[in-house]
Amino acid sequence: FFFKVQKTFIEDYEPTIEDSYRTQVVVDDEACILDILDTAGQDEYTAMRGQYIYPYKRQGYLCVYDITSRSSFDEVVLFREQILRLNDKNAVPMVIVGNKSDLETERRVSAAEAKEFAASLVCPFYETSAKARINVDEVFDEVVREILRFQVAESHRELSSRKKGVCSTL
Repeated sequence: FFFKVQKTFIEDYEPTIEDSYRTQVVVDDEACILDILDTAGQDEYTAMRGQYIYPYKRQGYLCVYDITSRSSFDEVVLFREQILRLNDKNAVPMVIVGNKSDLETERRVSAAEAKEFAASLVCPFYETSAKARINVDEVFDEVVREILRFQVAESHRELSSRKKGVCSTL
């Protein structure tokens, strides 16, 4: 996330419990402000995750795992379930992202497995590398597109339910 906003790759990145960033993007000719909350992916912070994913002002999610860490991929599965439960929904705008794709020789999660997982969730899937500058902008653009798709679908559902209305006569 740091790379998206600062356009700088940090080799020895020290993860924190939470960092937030703000950046403006244009996606499909729509100007959008992204307020990005980068939460810790380390196991020691798992108990704190609920406060970060509580749906207040959260419109979309990038669920990111490290392709060199099997446990981080397993955490994405749990994280998604927690997101859905806290949002009280069956689906939310979400993109599954495998990062550090430049470390192919250290890979512990195959792209095919992750792609199959994302497809089972009906979520887009990307692999990224901030170091090699691969797909970083694309994942943010895609989560914006997912948010917009969900908003359009929601407004169609609301219009449809209003049209059906309930009519009673005496």
